[in-house]
Amino acid sequence: MGKIILDNIRLFGFHGCLSEEKRIGSHYTVNIEIELDFNEASTHDNLSKTIDYVNLYYLVKEEMKIHSKLIEHLAQRIIQRIKKKYKEFLIEIKHIKVKICKENPPIQGNIDRVCVILND
Repeated sequence: MGKIILDNIRLFGFHGCLSEEKRIGSHYTVNIEIELDFNEASTHDNLSKTIDYVNLYYLVKEEMKIHSKLIEHLAQRIIQRIKKKYKEFLIEIKHIKVKICKENPPIQGNIDRVCVILND
């Protein structure tokens, strides 16, 4: 068993319930953690037996382009898309964890970021 972790993917998006969030946008960080069996990939040095983290990055980037009111919804979409994509390649994912942080959220206060974590 092993984990693939994409740590602190930095992207820009237009997520939120406020009209200014949809218009101005925000910076986000996304962390993805996927647990799966690496045995075949590590034994045979075969990329097709694991998850290609480059493709995973582009999947997250594509989902960030689709507006969501809630980053919880965005996290769920990312999880569902990962599961669907790698099911086609017969890769059995044991666990997915997605953490999305909105940097400098529009809150009247001193706060660096707001984050949600969704586990599947």
